[in-house]
Amino acid sequence: MPDIFVSSPKKRIKSESEQILKRIGESETKNPLAAFVALPKGVQFETQEKEEQIILLLRRHWITNFHWIFIALIMILAPLILNVVPLLEFMPPRFQLMTVIIWYLLTLAFVFESFLSWFFNVYIITDERIVDVDFTSLTYRRISDAQIERVQDITYKTGGLLRAVFDYGDVFIQTAGKSPEIDFESVPKPDKVVRVLNQLIIQEQQEKIEGRVR
Repeated sequence: MPDIFVSSPKKRIKSESEQILKRIGESETKNPLAAFVALPKGVQFETQEKEEQIILLLRRHWITNFHWIFIALIMILAPLILNVVPLLEFMPPRFQLMTVIIWYLLTLAFVFESFLSWFFNVYIITDERIVDVDFTSLTYRRISDAQIERVQDITYKTGGLLRAVFDYGDVFIQTAGKSPEIDFESVPKPDKVVRVLNQLIIQEQQEKIEGRVR
């Protein structure tokens, strides 16, 4: 049979991933800054296999950023408050200006670090495994993963008015791997995350029955 009629493993895996997403009412996500990214483009992680397909990339729901955004706003407005309550009047004008500049640099560093912590702390679901990337700083991160076939139990929890309104919660995954439990904290659409994982488990079992090897 000519090669043109043979679908490559990569295309077959992507097609299967798209089918899984279609069953839960999701399609490819275009926004790379989203907290629920389906079939992300241009995303890879260190231990990813050549033909391994990322199905979901998850971050904490954007509403969880409210606390540090609120603090950042207070920090931005603080120098304006000092104009009303002149606490720096005892300092020469030049030192007052330097103090304000340093304050805004600290504010910028706080915002930058908080954003990076949210953006790079991700949970990844591929067609082969689940991956938890804990980003602590620019120089340190911890990666935990478990094969789909080792997943033993999946539950999720959404409690409270805020979580119900914005549709986010925690997903708890029991595995037989080195990490007995991998938790996805405060992720959007936890019910759909669980459904994707269940579909992958069924797919993995079907491949074993059919003797398919990737």
